[in-house]
Amino acid sequence: MGKITDVAERFWSGDLSPTDRHPWAALHELEELDTGIAFVSTFANVTAVETGAGLVLIVQPVYDEPEFVVRNVWRLYGGWYDGNPAHLKPAPEGALAAELARLAGGAGRLADRAAALAAEGDLALACQLAELAAAAAPADAAIRAVRSAVYAERADQERSTMAKGIYRWAAGERGD
Repeated sequence: MGKITDVAERFWSGDLSPTDRHPWAALHELEELDTGIAFVSTFANVTAVETGAGLVLIVQPVYDEPEFVVRNVWRLYGGWYDGNPAHLKPAPEGALAAELARLAGGAGRLADRAAALAAEGDLALACQLAELAAAAAPADAAIRAVRSAVYAERADQERSTMAKGIYRWAAGERGD
């Protein structure tokens, strides 16, 4: 069994045999799947991989992101469960968003924090908060504008075609 970083290194460096070139063929016996490690901790380390010679291989996203490949491998061999029991049978997204907005003092406060995080450069968290704010108050034009701006900025920062496309779509989905 190999660690996902070891197998990912072999795939991205082109060191797999022709019959193993498809990533799924090489990644089906991962230690992480057998030990039940949480999905998030598995794919978090894929962009920088330690090689046998001690070098670090940086995976360059072009069409897709390395973490998307790992996420697909995880789903193929490990199933859809990501290791978080709250995700097994979750509350509807809108209900969770409304409750978090209530705890934060309103959907507007979530949107304000999303804008502040975007300004600080934390676009991943900014997108999550903007999405929660929009789900909690879908008719609020100001919140939709913040959501659109956050996703537009994230699209501008991304390098892969897939990520750019999805974030640009989200930025254009203003609902007005």
